[in-house]
Formats: sequence, C-alpha cells, structure tokens
Amino acid sequence: MGGWAIAVHGGAGIDPNLPVERQEEAKQLLTRCLNVGISALRTNCPAIDVVELVVRELETDPLFNSGRGSALTEHGTVEMEASIMDGKGRRCGAVSGLVTVKNPISLARLVMDKSPHSYLAFSGAEAFARQQVCWCCGDFQGVELVDNEYFITEENKGMLKQAKEANSILFDYRIPLPGNETCLAAAAENVLQMNGLPISVYAPETVGCVVVDCQGNCAAATSTGGLMNKMTGRIGDSPIIGSGTYACDLCAVSCTGEGEAIIRATLAREVAAVMEYRGMGLQEAVNFVIKEKLDEGKAGLIAVSSKGEVAYGFNCTGMFRGCASQDGFMEVGLWE
Repeated sequence: MGGWAIAVHGGAGIDPNLPVERQEEAKQLLTRCLNVGISALRTNCPAIDVVELVVRELETDPLFNSGRGSALTEHGTVEMEASIMDGKGRRCGAVSGLVTVKNPISLARLVMDKSPHSYLAFSGAEAFARQQVCWCCGDFQGVELVDNEYFITEENKGMLKQAKEANSILFDYRIPLPGNETCLAAAAENVLQMNGLPISVYAPETVGCVVVDCQGNCAAATSTGGLMNKMTGRIGDSPIIGSGTYACDLCAVSCTGEGEAIIRATLAREVAAVMEYRGMGLQEAVNFVIKEKLDEGKAGLIAVSSKGEVAYGFNCTGMFRGCASQDGFMEVGLWE
C-alpha cells in the first residue's frame, strides 16, 4: 500500500479575470477542507467517511456551487444533486432535485446505506429525507432540513437576473457580467455554445472529493447546484455514477465541468476502465480521458488510486483543486 491520499475540487473552467480576492478565498476554503480530510485520515477514518465529511464542509460554505450558494434555476429556486461511491464493493448513492436538504451528500450516503436503491430524486428524495429525521427527539441523523431560501444568496439573485437579460446559462455565475445593455448584448453574442444554448463564461464550480485511506480503500463524492438559469428538472453529471462520480478497487474519481459532455463520455468510469483494461497508471489514465473522451466538451477531474497516488486534469483555463498524500505532498492551485 502507498498510504492515504486525498484531492478536493471546486469546479473547472475558471475565468482568467477572476478577481485576486476571489482566488484567495477559494484557496483558503480548499486548504481548510483539505486539512479537515487530512486530519480524519491521520486518525484512520475510512475513505467513505472522509469524502462525506469534506463535501459537507464545501456544501456549507456559499463560495462554491453546492448546498448554500447553489446556482438558481430559471424560476429562482435551488435544485441540488449529489452522489457518493465506496470503491469497496462499489456501493453508491445519489440524489437529485433536492430543495430542503442542507447537506445533499449526506442524503446520498443514506440512500446508499439505508435504502434498497442507488438513486432517489425530487419528491421521492425529499420524502426519504423526512423519513430520516426523528421528530420526537430532533435527531437529524445527518440530514437537516431547511427552507429553500437558506440556499439562495443575494449574489446569485443578481447573477440570475443578468443571465436572463443575456438569454444565457451562466456557468461561472461568480463573475458578474457588465451591467449595461451594450455589454450584455455583446456577451450574449460572443459566447460558447452548449447544446445550442449560449454560455457566458465556463466555470460550474461543482465540488467534489476523492480519497484512498491507509487500507487502500477508495471513495468519491460530488455535489452541485447545477447551472445558473438552468431549466427546472435538469440533471447534470454530478449524481450520475460513472459520469460525475466513480470508485472501485483501483481508483476514485470526481468530475466537474460541462455536465452534458461528462455524461456522454462516462468520464469518471473511463479513468478506471483504461487503468483496468489498458494497464495505464493513474495520471496517464486521467490525461488520456481528458484528451480523448470529451470531444469538444470542457471539464476537469480529480482522482486517487488504491496505491496512494493522486492526480488531476482539465482541458480548460483552470480548476479549483487541492491534493495531498501521506508522503508529505500537498498542493492547492487554480491554474495549469
């Protein structure tokens, strides 16, 4: 065994004009969450527990697009999704369309541990969440329910307004578009396209964590609010096992970026597949799938192997990420 390793991400496709103060806030949050995971791993906490713990931290902070601070739908509401997978036995749980669950990743964990299913969505997922609450003693058992307004920030309300004015899906809703009509019109004309719809700036800011523990067990977790101004009912790659999240006895992977492209590529599973069937090492496998499997889509991913290796890759301007391993390696970065 090569010891433990951990990686976290907060989204791929950072705009090069991202303000310095926002860059520093992101680095500080990633460092804090990385240290939470490292501390847990040093006490021999299992990989599956560590990924849930770290993603809960990310969901609670409004800086990235998950939990509080999630992107808003076309109707100004929040619909969150998440998934978690334990490489030991390839057990998994996923949820979509959540509107009251404070930490979606923990509900995904409960779907895995306490339901007969792998994936619950919308009203069914919400009903399952309510069943986990012990109303007589107030024990939430990891699933606290809050009003949808808890997740909505004033910043995101402004971004949704600008997205509607530009008739656009905003991937990086943290970077305000200029407020005048001329600039908005120019932004709407000079953008990327996703399935025929304009994208203002590419940076979804989904969050994720991958871990291999001291026993060589791998786990992955991913959580997101999706896209600003998305259609209600839209489901991205984050809750889809094999696309946004995957873990097995070889590795664990969490993806971020253009969800529709990641789904088409089954990106997370591809990393494991080329390791298993083509004998590639972890970083080689990551590089291969990023280059060969995304077509024209933009995305990034983080990964760990059962040997204690850690890797990442992306084909856009940058990716919020942090990684560390038992041998003393640690890195927090944004750009290539």
